Amino acid sequence: MNRNSEKFTLAGHAGSMEGLLDFPADTPRGIALVAHPHPLYGGTMDNKVTQTLARAFVALGYVVARINFRGVGASEGVHDHGVGETDDMQLLYEHMRSLYPGLPVALSGFSFGTFVQSKLQERLAAAGTPAERLALIGSAAGKWAMANIPADTILIHGELDDTIPLSAVFDWARPQDIPVIVIPGADHFFHRKLNHIKNLVIALWHGDKPAIAADDH
Repeated sequence: MNRNSEKFTLAGHAGSMEGLLDFPADTPRGIALVAHPHPLYGGTMDNKVTQTLARAFVALGYVVARINFRGVGASEGVHDHGVGETDDMQLLYEHMRSLYPGLPVALSGFSFGTFVQSKLQERLAAAGTPAERLALIGSAAGKWAMANIPADTILIHGELDDTIPLSAVFDWARPQDIPVIVIPGADHFFHRKLNHIKNLVIALWHGDKPAIAADDH
């Protein structure tokens, strides 16, 4: 945690939730909620891909909120197969909206977190308050019943992902006509490819041409 980060706790449906806020240098232009990978396989809000997404949105000028899902870290409760986790992410959404009224909200996630964020966006859209946009990394398509997503979603996947095969992501994205950005040589955890994710999200969020820098992770 750096000096521009702040820990917090929030009352959830299954007990206290542990979270972290990351602040941009200037007044926030938006709110970003970032969801981590599967809790039963070691996923936490400090996962490297999750941290990379947080850094990308901070660079875009967003205040970023992350929570540990149920049973992870100091968050109470037990894993609820994505249903309770979506409930908790919705509580985080409502909490952040109360702190920063009027700001647009971005949703982002990695692996299992993409399932949670797709379901949250589905709920928000049904209520007439969809998030500004989604950035989904290492989509959980094929393992979880992902909701349909908006056409402008940033969807990034690793060519060599053997946890969630690229073919499964294409099978899910194809009927929705959603482009899939493939990072050559990347595995599920994007080892040595993290800067690719950060640079792509920063550039594509505003429709710019991405400049890919060398990765030192």
